[in-house]
Amino acid sequence: MMCRLTGAVAVLLVLLTAPGAFAFDPAKTFHEGAFVISPEFGYGQQFNVEDKTVFADLEFVNGGVRFGWLPFEPAGPGPLYGSFEVGLEPLYQRYLDPHDAFFAGLGVTGRYHFLSLGRFVPYAEVAAFAGGTDLRIKEIDSDFTFLLWAGAGAAFFVTDRAALYAGYRWLHASNGNTKQPNRGFEAHSGVVGVSFFFE
Repeated sequence: MMCRLTGAVAVLLVLLTAPGAFAFDPAKTFHEGAFVISPEFGYGQQFNVEDKTVFADLEFVNGGVRFGWLPFEPAGPGPLYGSFEVGLEPLYQRYLDPHDAFFAGLGVTGRYHFLSLGRFVPYAEVAAFAGGTDLRIKEIDSDFTFLLWAGAGAAFFVTDRAALYAGYRWLHASNGNTKQPNRGFEAHSGVVGVSFFFE
């Protein structure tokens, strides 16, 4: 136990006395024209936001790869200093409960990275997908559906060009009234991923 404590204190001292090793210039990583590739995985559960008596209680996992682009230089005052990312993402979502089903589609994404905290980079995001599905529940029953989300999270840069991130998403699915029923559903979802930045 004492060995572990001594080792932890030694590591802490090295970290505190070598701030240069953790120097990070977000303007170099988030420069105008940079590309970002972000594989990510999520898990979610439906919630009964309208307190309906008919409730499928969906559970799902999903995975995608966001192909992002930074169209502008970082800008903004104080804590709002940040960088906007736009992207495309193919997404596959597998429904686990109450029965197996899938969604597969392509979406546009937007993410704002807040850059005033060094290697710790909070973000806010939105996304809109369209695709095919075989999900058949009381809330929605169609071969085509839209999937939307809004969320927030944070990334930590382990190198100047690679970051691990995790976040929360509020998700909504609907077929846009192309077929009935179309009450749609909402879900809480968590996501983890890794982003790689390229010149």
